[in-house]
Amino acid sequence: MATKITLYSDEDLIKEVKKYAKERGVSLSKLTTEFFKSLVAKEQPQKNQKTPLTEELFGILKESDIEEEDYKRYLEEKYR
Repeated sequence: MATKITLYSDEDLIKEVKKYAKERGVSLSKLTTEFFKSLVAKEQPQKNQKTPLTEELFGILKESDIEEEDYKRYLEEKYR
C-alpha cells in the first residue's frame, strides 16, 4: 500500500533531483522509493551483481591497466 510522505529540502537540490528523474524517465516517487529500498536492503548483492558504488569504482579500473577479473579475484581473496 502506498503512503504519502512530505519531505523538505533545499529548493535547488529538489530542482536537480526532478531534472535527474525526468532525464531517466522515472517519477520522483519511484526514484525516492528505489533510493529508500537501497538504504534498507538487508541482502548482500548477488555474486557478480554490482552496486552503484561498485559500478563507479569499476569505471576507474577502465582507465587503468588492471583487468576487471584480476581485481575481482583480488577482492575475493582479500575479504575471505
